[in-house]
Amino acid sequence: MDLIASASKTKEILNKYPFVFRKKYGQNFLIDMHVLNKIIEGAEISHEDFVLEVGPGIGSLTQALSKQAKKVVAVEIDSQLIPILEDVLSEYDNLEIIHADILKTDIKKIIEEKNNNNPIKVVANLPYYITSPIIMMFLENKLPVSSITIMVQKEVAQRLVAKPGTKDYGSITAAVNYYAIPLFIANVPRNCFIPRPNVDSAVIKLEVLPKPSVDVIDEELFFKIVKAAFSQRRKKLINNLISQKVTDLSKNELATVFSKIDFDENIRGEMLSVEDFAKLADALKGE
Repeated sequence: MDLIASASKTKEILNKYPFVFRKKYGQNFLIDMHVLNKIIEGAEISHEDFVLEVGPGIGSLTQALSKQAKKVVAVEIDSQLIPILEDVLSEYDNLEIIHADILKTDIKKIIEEKNNNNPIKVVANLPYYITSPIIMMFLENKLPVSSITIMVQKEVAQRLVAKPGTKDYGSITAAVNYYAIPLFIANVPRNCFIPRPNVDSAVIKLEVLPKPSVDVIDEELFFKIVKAAFSQRRKKLINNLISQKVTDLSKNELATVFSKIDFDENIRGEMLSVEDFAKLADALKGE
């Protein structure tokens, strides 16, 4: 069949089937083969791979994945799109379409039943409003996932690959770097979609680490510190730790802890790397 990822084919599908765009699902369908190829190449999809796709839409990316991968399971939340996907992609017997909300889906069970608990690759064109929850769901649950290749809003992409000390660096950056190595794949202009979104996008790949990038005594405390550090960016880290009730230590006691680990007591959270956050978490745990 014709490639779905073109303006003409996409319009043909949308005209043929009863479909109404739902703003709450952030539906924008990819119509650029160049971008699609970059996603496939960036995700390094081979004929040995099991791929979980989130939000297949009308199947632009799903079609390319099905041609390249051993098995594709596509999870789509919009019931309108299920019959369209089943029809336009009927020739691919290595594709399974599931109607579900990915945030309420037992992904562990899917991997166990359909891929014998072997590592999978996740590929997605994510709705902007739930990008962070979906990324963190895959990472925090420590699922057998080797990589996550995602199309996200360009601003989100910049945050995911930001370095300490830059304006884009934030709690999501530190959290992602705890679990994975983020890589920038490609910019995607807004004219690569139907309908055209109001913002540009980018493709990011997260290479999931076999174990966290740093060792911490107390993981929960580590993430509390990360969250508190960026709660008010302009405030000093010490003040944020106190205001967010991360510790019962006084300001002077915290200053002493900072001194022990060679931290400037006036430092702001955005200056700390994942390694620095781990160092601080272990020092506070020791107290």
